[in-house]
Amino acid sequence: MSATPVVLPPLVEPAAELSREEVARYSRHLIIPNIGMTGQKRLKNARVLFIGAGGLGSPALLYLAAAGVGTIGIVEFDEVDMSNLQRQVIHGRSDVGRPKALSAKESILEINDHVDVRLHEFRLDNSNAVELFSEYDLILDGTDNFATRYLVNDAAVIAGKPYVWGSIYRFEGQVSVFWEDAPDGAGLNYRDLYPEAPPPGMVPSCAEGGVLGVLPATVGSIMATEAVKLITGIGEPLLGRLMIYDALAMTFRTIRLQRDPTRVPVTALIDDYDAFCGVVSEEASAAAVGSTITAPELEAMIGEGRSIELVDVREPVEWDIMHLPGAVLIPKDRILSGEALATLPQNKQIVLYCKTGIRSAEALAFLKNAGFSDAVHVQGGAIAWANQVDASLPVY
Repeated sequence: MSATPVVLPPLVEPAAELSREEVARYSRHLIIPNIGMTGQKRLKNARVLFIGAGGLGSPALLYLAAAGVGTIGIVEFDEVDMSNLQRQVIHGRSDVGRPKALSAKESILEINDHVDVRLHEFRLDNSNAVELFSEYDLILDGTDNFATRYLVNDAAVIAGKPYVWGSIYRFEGQVSVFWEDAPDGAGLNYRDLYPEAPPPGMVPSCAEGGVLGVLPATVGSIMATEAVKLITGIGEPLLGRLMIYDALAMTFRTIRLQRDPTRVPVTALIDDYDAFCGVVSEEASAAAVGSTITAPELEAMIGEGRSIELVDVREPVEWDIMHLPGAVLIPKDRILSGEALATLPQNKQIVLYCKTGIRSAEALAFLKNAGFSDAVHVQGGAIAWANQVDASLPVY
C-alpha cells in the first residue's frame, strides 16, 4: 500500500501584480492551470537562498531566475578556476580568477534583469547561518562536504526554514526536501537520513572522486523544480522521500524516509562542524604533528639526495593526470589494508603525498602504527607542489 502523498500549502504569498513585460516573459507559466497568475506572483515574491554557485548551483540558479523568482541570494566566497568549467555552466572562460558569486550574478541578470540578486561572499558558519537563513523563504543546499551540509540542516531547523538538498558524485545524484516544521506534521531533517557523518575518507568529495560534467544539469534542475513546487504549493514535493539518479543506468528511484525516533532535537548549532564530521580523523591529526613537511621542504630533500621513498597515495586516474618526479603509486586503500606494507623499504624515509594532504595523513597514521616512525607527509599535497614548486604541472 503506497504512502499518502505529501501536499503542502504554498510557501509564499503572491506579489501585488505582474508588469506587462513580466506577463509576456512568463506567459508559458501563466497558461498552466496549476501555476497561473497567482503562482507566478508567488514566485515573484519569493526569496530563495542558494548555498554555493558551483555544479548544482549553476543550473538551479539559472532556472530559478528564468522562472521568475524575485529575490535570489547566493552564498559563495570562492573564485572560478579552470576545473570548474567542465560542469559549472553559469561561469565562462573569461570568469576564471573572478569571484564565483559575481560571475553567477551577471549570468542571472543576463537571463532575467527583474531578479534581485543578493551576494553573501563569506564562508557560512555557526556565527552567521541562522540569521542569514531568517532573511529567506527557502534554502537550497548544493555544497559538497558533510560539515556544511550538517550546518545548513541545523541552521534551517533553528530558523524554521525548509530546504532542498542535492548531492552529486561521479555518475550518481541524490535530491530530497527537508523541513522539520512542515505543516503536515511529517517533517524530517538531514539527520534522519544521515544520523552521523561517514568516517573520514569514506566518501571522497567531487574534487577527489570526480563528477560527470552533465550530471549537475539533471540534479540541479530537479532541485529548482522542487523549489518552484514548494513556493507555489503544487505537486508532491520530495519531503520524506529521497530521489536517487543513476546516470549510467539512466534510472530514477525513490526511497521513503522516516523520522528517526532516537534523534536528538536540534536546538543549537555545533561549535565545530569540521570536528563533528571528522574531516580528518583524530589519529591522522595526531600522526601529522611533527611529521608534516611543506612542498618546498620536499624539494630540498630531493635536491640534497636524501634517501627517501616518495609515495603517491592517490588513485591511478589521478596519477595519470600528474604526479611528482620520482614518486611511486601506492593507493591509500592498499596501505590501510596492509597489503602494501611488504613493498615499502625499511632503509628509506617514507614521504607520503595525495592531492591536498588529507588522504596522506590517514595513510601516515597507519604507517606510524606499523612501525614506520620517521614517515612524514606533504602538507597540501600535489596541489601545493604545483603551486609552490613546479607551476608547469596541471592543477586538477
